[in-house]
Amino acid sequence: MGNPDLLPYETIVRATSGEPEAVDEVLRHYSKRIRIAAIENGHIDRDTEDSIKQRLVASLFKFRFDEQPYRKTE
Repeated sequence: MGNPDLLPYETIVRATSGEPEAVDEVLRHYSKRIRIAAIENGHIDRDTEDSIKQRLVASLFKFRFDEQPYRKTE
């Protein structure tokens, strides 16, 4: 099937196309990691958390896929 800890490829493709639901799904997927990264002095720094989220969304729109789709080789 696939690794349940990874976002589905289709979700990533939709998010890079700007589909709001897919972008939200990406943010939800990484929310715990973002919160942990935003901890400063034992507390969550909301400005840092917002900055990380903004950079993640910005990077989604910069991401480009190769022309050839990924194919699993065995």
